[in-house]
Amino acid sequence: MSTSSPTRFCIEARKRDLVLILIVLLIGLGCWQGCDKPKQAASHPTYIVISGDTQGWIVPCGCTANQSGGLPRRATYLRQLRSGADVLYFDVGGAAAGDSPYQQMKLEAIFAGETSMGISAHNIGGSELAMGAASLASLVNSTHIPLLSANAHLADHSSIAPEIRIVQFQGKRLGVIGVVSRRFATAEIAVSDPHQAILDVIARHKGEYDSLLVLAYLPQEELERLATETPEADAIVGGPTGQSIVPRRVGPTLVASATNKGKFLIQLTPPGADSVAWNGTVVELGKSYADDEDQVANLHAYLELLKERDLTAAESGYAPVLPVGVPSDYRIAGSTSCISCHAQSSAIWAHSLHAAAGRTLEPRHFEVDPDCLRCHTTGYGLPGGFVSPVRTPQLYGVGCESCHGPSEAHVNNPMVHTQYQAFDQCVRCHDEENSPIFERVTYWNKIRHGKDSTTRPATEVVPN
Repeated sequence: MSTSSPTRFCIEARKRDLVLILIVLLIGLGCWQGCDKPKQAASHPTYIVISGDTQGWIVPCGCTANQSGGLPRRATYLRQLRSGADVLYFDVGGAAAGDSPYQQMKLEAIFAGETSMGISAHNIGGSELAMGAASLASLVNSTHIPLLSANAHLADHSSIAPEIRIVQFQGKRLGVIGVVSRRFATAEIAVSDPHQAILDVIARHKGEYDSLLVLAYLPQEELERLATETPEADAIVGGPTGQSIVPRRVGPTLVASATNKGKFLIQLTPPGADSVAWNGTVVELGKSYADDEDQVANLHAYLELLKERDLTAAESGYAPVLPVGVPSDYRIAGSTSCISCHAQSSAIWAHSLHAAAGRTLEPRHFEVDPDCLRCHTTGYGLPGGFVSPVRTPQLYGVGCESCHGPSEAHVNNPMVHTQYQAFDQCVRCHDEENSPIFERVTYWNKIRHGKDSTTRPATEVVPN
């Protein structure tokens, strides 16, 4: 039997080693080409979207075309943006338009809508402060809205909301501080200096965040001053400033403002792969954005609650405050009391759009909303005037006394003139928001009636 020589054994061993090395190289080559290489997650841009100064504008009222804003459009915009990006959503404050029971109901609907949009923080603005601490606490409990304020506190110096919220995005930490102007302090809630409050929060939370955003419910001059005084902030977004402010740099800080009934949003982009500095833009929520279904459902739930409550004009906060000593016969008499003496004028009115003004609210179910009823009814909140849809249906619509004033004294004694100069009353409702193209002379000639209507040329306007 033959045996292998040491030399042959070494050669065979080397062959096996070469084969093993070749196999390892081939496996390595395959991995290098990506067969087992872990796939990297696709990178998404990050956007910070900020609304503000909503002023109760849940949806455009619909009095005219091309109105902007509304929670349903806001939600649609956020949803579309989130389809290809990481989005953080905040609000500067000023969500309500008053502190009446009606406005509290509306604010609850707004807070509920913002919560469903995934809001990370809502700064306490002027209208929120006016609601009072107890109402705010109740709204937080019912809607889970994440309120924020660094400089509003009770008399015992206890806070009414967290002073800072730290939000994670793409492995980074965004610190968000909220402040409000001292001019919005109330008897119950004190407001300290916004700038000093920010510095104090920064000192207490040093090292806890990578970037700093300040939500500042301040008038424009205070906002500008805060920006120059606070280079520690990467971005400061404010309101109310009358008009929205396009993001611009004040020193190292980006400054912008979201205002005017929430019709405009501020969209910021923090530094990333495509930018080394913060930048941003203003977005108008025009009619190109469809209504989000969840927000429409939220609106309908709010309107159903209004229908159930049947709020009076006094509860709405829109009832006018009458001066002391107003005569007892300063009362609404109703349009039917005018017919016997003013049959022709009453007939002209009965066929006008004014007479049907209440019914124009019904297609959108706004016939229960005081914000609409105050202009689509007769004598809203006045003595003898419209009280609510259920209690005073006969005053539903714009009647004679909407233009001529409470006329019980005139009905009792025709020698007593009606209270108002009718021509002067148009702009109480036909204002820039609701009738942006309103031209008083043109529209007056469409409703002219009375003894002068047939004897004077249509170009010459003499109030009835």
